[in-house]
Amino acid sequence: MAFTAPVLLKRIPDDPAQRKLFKYADYVATGGYASLKKAQSMPPADVVKLTQDSGLRGRGGAGFPCGVKWTFLPKDLHPRYLAVNFDESEPATFKDRYLCDHDPHVILEGIAIAAYANSITTSFIFIRGEYHQQYRILEEALQEAYANGIFGQKHPNSEIVHQCYIHRGAGAYICGEETGLLEALEGKRGWPRIKPPFPAVAGAFAKPTIINNVETLSCLPFIVENGAAAFKAMGTASSAGPKLMGVSGHVNKPGVYEEELGIPMGKLVEKYAQGVKGKYKSAFHGGISMGVLGTDQYDAPLDFDIGKKYNVLGLGTACVTIMNDTVDMVKVARNCVRFYANESCGQCTPCREGSAWLHKMLNRILEDRGRPKDLDMLMELALAQGSMPGTTICGLADGTNWVVKTILQKFPDDFKKHIKSDMVQGVEMTVSGMRV
Repeated sequence: MAFTAPVLLKRIPDDPAQRKLFKYADYVATGGYASLKKAQSMPPADVVKLTQDSGLRGRGGAGFPCGVKWTFLPKDLHPRYLAVNFDESEPATFKDRYLCDHDPHVILEGIAIAAYANSITTSFIFIRGEYHQQYRILEEALQEAYANGIFGQKHPNSEIVHQCYIHRGAGAYICGEETGLLEALEGKRGWPRIKPPFPAVAGAFAKPTIINNVETLSCLPFIVENGAAAFKAMGTASSAGPKLMGVSGHVNKPGVYEEELGIPMGKLVEKYAQGVKGKYKSAFHGGISMGVLGTDQYDAPLDFDIGKKYNVLGLGTACVTIMNDTVDMVKVARNCVRFYANESCGQCTPCREGSAWLHKMLNRILEDRGRPKDLDMLMELALAQGSMPGTTICGLADGTNWVVKTILQKFPDDFKKHIKSDMVQGVEMTVSGMRV
């Protein structure tokens, strides 16, 4: 583990009493915007190559290589747009909010670097509708940046003038999905789009568009200043760099912490969150859509390979929600599915109807009216080809299924408690037949 000092949180003291909002003057006094000047002294293609070489992967949940995504833009086709995903509506994820609360200019510098590297005409920061305070903070920082020539100016050696705007969402989870975000940005209902065409070819207003998460872009100043090797020195071979990790739930010190990718979840909790309240049982390691870690998976490494090793969808946001042994995992499944049923945009029938039926079945089980075949039906919806997985435009249905199937696979005993005693044998047969 090469991580020795904060990268994204270097201006934010550990002691809450010492924290402050970094204004433009504070940011510049601590080296801010020097990376932008350095980037602008390089050919744009070299900045793209540097980002590729760093191994930076998307921090919003998908983990796609950032520099590779930038190369998908059609050559010499303008105008080009950058959409900054600050929707952050994944439950128990609050890392981007924390960064904005204290150091908004690192976000803006990252945007400016990405815009220069990709000859962007206009950047749109799509911010979650419920983030009222963060909108005000970011708007004030943006005005400071404009007043100091960060935006509203031509890119060096170019006729392209880069503008930056903040667009407020309206409280829909689905707008965190990149094409749903683009629809909302255009003033339409937040319905995800069928791909292709992909956003890099026809995105916002049918123009080539790059979509990056707030944290992803905030890594760029460090990479430009210190080089690709310094970034790759942190993390693992497949998961380079540091990561913001919000820890909540049954822990003694919830908060946002920064560590390199690959840190075992248990070490993160013990080192920063001062341990678990009670006895550890389960965790959402990266938002609820990634599924849960089991009781024997407390020390799972938080990297982009976690999905292959621990029967979860992926790393997600790497924001950890710890649950102790007082938690009924059937209730957790029901609450998550209720959220998805409410947040489904309704465009795809398998998602709209499937999430509603999952919710009804889980309610029935919690009311002690469950039957062994309900578990078969839950798994059929979660796994069977042609039901929910892989049949919808976006990944919301898949996220719903990963919650249900991982909880059912890893905590069958919690389901047995809600089945009548004369049906227990049937439950055991059902659970033993589940695919892992």
